[in-house]
Amino acid sequence: MLSIPVRCSARAVMSAFAAATLMAAMSLVTAAPAVAAGDTAPACIARDVIKQEKRAWTTNNCGRRMHIQLVVKNGPDGRCWSTSPGERLEWKWGMGSYGRIALC
Repeated sequence: MLSIPVRCSARAVMSAFAAATLMAAMSLVTAAPAVAAGDTAPACIARDVIKQEKRAWTTNNCGRRMHIQLVVKNGPDGRCWSTSPGERLEWKWGMGSYGRIALC
């Protein structure tokens, strides 16, 4: 393969870098969640939330397998998890604030 040198000004290189960075950031913001959140999980899914630490725990007290996910306000939602009766899950998130635990 023949390699041909190309002359680029510093401004052109920086513009290309800025455009690539902007496009990458936009793809993260506009990415759709894999599973859309449904109704709020029933009360038999116990919740313990520490908003300041961005952590939550759920315990399935429903007596049957449930599919739940963390909904984050102004941030990406958690993925859908299947939880067995009596199982406790820990949820952590980096940006946004706790919204709710939803069915999925």
